[in-house]
Amino acid sequence: MSESEPPQNENKPEQGKAPAQQPSRGIFGIVLVILLVILAMMLINSPNAGNRITLAEFATQYENGEIVKDSVVVRTTSVTAKQKPAADGNERVVIVEFNTANAEVVTKRIDEITAGNYTSKPPSAWMPFILTFGPLILIIGLLWFFIARGMRNAASGGGMLGNFGKSRHRTFSKEMTGITFSDVAGVDEAKDEVGEIIEFLKAPKKFTRLGGRIPRGVLLTGPPGCGKTLLAKAIAGEADVPFFSISGSDFVEMFVGVGASRVRDLFKQAKENAPAIIFLDEIDAVGRKRGSGFTTGGHDEREQTLNAILVEMDGFNPADGVIVVAATNRPDVLDPALIRPGRFDRQITVPLPDVKGRLQILQVHAKKVKLGPDVDFERMAKMTPMFSGADLAAIINEAAISATLQNKDFVEQEDMEEARDKVRFGRAKKSRVREDEENKLTAYHEAGHAVLQAILEYADPLHKVTIIARGGMGGATFSLPEKDRETYSRRWIHATMRMACGGRIAEEKAMGDASSGASMDISQVTDMARVMILEWGMSPKLGFIRYTGDDRRETLVADKDYSDQTARIIDEEIKRIVDEAYADADRMLEENWEAVERVAAALLKYETLSGEDVKKIVAGEELAKPTVADLLAAEAKRSTGKTQAPGGEKDRIAKRPSESDGEGDLPPGLASPA
Repeated sequence: MSESEPPQNENKPEQGKAPAQQPSRGIFGIVLVILLVILAMMLINSPNAGNRITLAEFATQYENGEIVKDSVVVRTTSVTAKQKPAADGNERVVIVEFNTANAEVVTKRIDEITAGNYTSKPPSAWMPFILTFGPLILIIGLLWFFIARGMRNAASGGGMLGNFGKSRHRTFSKEMTGITFSDVAGVDEAKDEVGEIIEFLKAPKKFTRLGGRIPRGVLLTGPPGCGKTLLAKAIAGEADVPFFSISGSDFVEMFVGVGASRVRDLFKQAKENAPAIIFLDEIDAVGRKRGSGFTTGGHDEREQTLNAILVEMDGFNPADGVIVVAATNRPDVLDPALIRPGRFDRQITVPLPDVKGRLQILQVHAKKVKLGPDVDFERMAKMTPMFSGADLAAIINEAAISATLQNKDFVEQEDMEEARDKVRFGRAKKSRVREDEENKLTAYHEAGHAVLQAILEYADPLHKVTIIARGGMGGATFSLPEKDRETYSRRWIHATMRMACGGRIAEEKAMGDASSGASMDISQVTDMARVMILEWGMSPKLGFIRYTGDDRRETLVADKDYSDQTARIIDEEIKRIVDEAYADADRMLEENWEAVERVAAALLKYETLSGEDVKKIVAGEELAKPTVADLLAAEAKRSTGKTQAPGGEKDRIAKRPSESDGEGDLPPGLASPA
């Protein structure tokens, strides 16, 4: 092809996209022309275009030669004539109006004045009709046009209201998503199962050779942010087949029957383009259990949409070559008829990533980020238990933004750790100024947590304690779990509850008063005690019995399957467990009160302490590191010297201790904020 020749496919629609249809403007142009013609005719025939004069004035002007001789026109109810041009050169029109009763007299008088030199125009037979009935005919014609178009759409499945019944899906090709299985990490088992779906579509005969059939549906379940939608995009990127994507909420409209119509239209198009994949995101929007009792009368639109999905999926044949992939984080509320084998043959769980998975996810998201030599992804993976893939992606992004704002050449480990704390707990309030009394109270509160965390055998290792406010917390004590915890032992729960009680106890001992800063600690301890009794069977009195109701039932009142006497015992057991934890924490802090005072003093001096610092203080050792005042003084002295060029050696002295020493984290709900 020569350079002067245009590409042959220049005007072809992009692959995977339907050609854009230009809106038809023919009917609007016709209507506009008709309106302009009617308006022009009304202006031409309007008697208002001229100066009105009496018949006597007309006779005087005609005799004085002010009127052009051949311009007199006698109409049905008026006489018009042109005046000779005035000094300004403008030509004017004069009008003599009369009624039909004296038309004959006026016409005779005009004949006498002009000596018969006038023109008589008889009335048009069509003009009164057009002026009277023309607008009405035009309105009727427009209504007929729109009704006829609506009937044509109804015949093609669009309904009387245009495209309401059309599916609002988006069609993706492998080139459009830009995401493949190499971009999905941390969910290897789910990738393997989804990879089999791609093989089914590429070589169906390979799997039907022994009598098997292709799965009709795959349900992706898991917590939010774990990569269900990303996995579906990777399917579209890997499969060389049409990929129809739609959200569950797109099926439901205010018009009854629209959702079912869209379901039928979607499956019809998928079958026409088979082999194909249909992806239903957030299917719980229309797939909830039927007969939940929340309908307000009539036929529930959501149930009608669900019925349409059930019928379409059940009507598949292996030769159809269409696989439905759905995603939800609430599989417990789905209708049993929807998730049975034959509709969704496979349920793939996409869980929160483990340490290895978090490491892989961090590496995937960091491909486009410039990293410093001190960035340790293995350490970051251990520091982020219970983080989802979306949380880890946010950490990488926040670290890159933070490094950019500080004019750094690359992202460093301290940026990653600060981003981790920011994503989980919010931005540090470094400019917040507290009263000395409040600062002391916060220091003792966190010291109570930190000392118990350090001395309790079965608690997670202490990692960092700070009195710098972050998010909604006045301070926090962080732990660093040694491993991902799938289950919780009684010893770990007891240790965690006692650590949570330490903040309030230290406050009361040091200040002689209690504050509202322990509200989250109280909530944490109470919730853990309640779960121990109701779900985990850890009460000697109540035994190996589950007392919580079925949270999957959509009822207006709380589900309670036990008697009032049992409810009283549950309350007593919860209080007993909490009281025991509080008493043990009080005893341990009393025995180690000197260590609490030393840690509180160090927090007031340094604001942030690492786990190793707390261990040294508890053991009676002194800390040899600069205080906050020393750091600020060094920074002030440094600022008077030569100015550092942007992007060079970064200024480490300007950092607060909370930025350099913070390293750990707790699983959600297990941090101990003040």
